[in-house]
Amino acid sequence: MDFKNIHIGSLIEQKIRENKTEISRICNFMACQEDEIKIMLSSKDLNSDVLLKWCKLLEYDFFRIYSQHLILYAPVAASTADKNANTKRTALPVFRKNIYTQEMISFILEQINCGQMTTSGAVEKYRIPKTTLYKWINKYENLKS
Repeated sequence: MDFKNIHIGSLIEQKIRENKTEISRICNFMACQEDEIKIMLSSKDLNSDVLLKWCKLLEYDFFRIYSQHLILYAPVAASTADKNANTKRTALPVFRKNIYTQEMISFILEQINCGQMTTSGAVEKYRIPKTTLYKWINKYENLKS
């Protein structure tokens, strides 16, 4: 999965094939015509309301793909996050934990294993708690052997 270049239409199309969802059901649920569905599937991005409908229909959280992109390619610096947490109040929800998918874990561990990144570098860049990272390393090293 390429979290850097997300083409949401093709990912939705892939999920449709995996689920074997019929086009008539999709058109009925989305309240649109087949040609409009084809346009959505060829789109690189979609309106969040439309994407939410796709999530419900296909029972898959497509928003999480964007969350993974943010974690990998736009992580909040630890010092900035700490400053903002202490000084700024917001009406928006504040999430305490990052969501790490199996692909993310594999990507990070691969970078560490091939020497592109150190464990301390991964902790700093992706703001992963040290204990979490070492649990991943132990867990996935045990699975290899």
